[in-house]
Amino acid sequence: MRGRSVRSRFYVGVAAFMSAIVLAGFWPTYFGPALRGEIARPWIIQLHGLVFVGWMVLLMAQVLLASRGQVRAHRKLGAWGIAYGSAVIVMGVIAGVAAPVMHLSAGEWTRDRAAGFLLITLGDMVLFGSLFAAAIAYRRRPEIHKRLMVAATVALLFAAVGRMSFIQSQLVSAVVWLSPMFVLMVYDWKHRGRVHPVCVIATAWLFVGALRALFVESEAWLPIGRAILSSLM
Repeated sequence: MRGRSVRSRFYVGVAAFMSAIVLAGFWPTYFGPALRGEIARPWIIQLHGLVFVGWMVLLMAQVLLASRGQVRAHRKLGAWGIAYGSAVIVMGVIAGVAAPVMHLSAGEWTRDRAAGFLLITLGDMVLFGSLFAAAIAYRRRPEIHKRLMVAATVALLFAAVGRMSFIQSQLVSAVVWLSPMFVLMVYDWKHRGRVHPVCVIATAWLFVGALRALFVESEAWLPIGRAILSSLM
């Protein structure tokens, strides 16, 4: 029983840590201006932001319910969480396409910059969607499910870490982004004597997905991105 309590509190801490990353990353461009009443974003972008924040609130609610042993409530909320996770993907795709189109139409971005942005945002949704789908598939196996849920949320942190202008090194950015997974690995090593395979596989998948950042200006991607933009404008 004590071991279960420690594990539950640990995941509450991980969720709080990821929320802190979101807050730090988006404070200058979203949370700070919003509190000052200075935010002026198109409604679709603001809705996307609210849905994203809602996901973090849902995650915290779920780990708190689990930590208190309220399994029935956790599962009931989880059923709604599946629909909400789907909404995160839909809004992520819509906003991820709308933002570069709006910047391009306003003459603020070049076509190549807008095309490169598409690869980043759509890649986020592929990573989140794949890990979230796996978490749903393993929802009856808690030790796998909760690690996949952390990994899925880490996929969403890519944008927050990317906005941390005080981080100048790509290596440091990668470490900060994947830090929740590293924390999970250390915890497993300390309390289980080995790292859970799900942590290794999910972290490897996230890392592979992050490599797309190397191709945002490549001729392998730009024609595809330009074609998508042309079909929308």
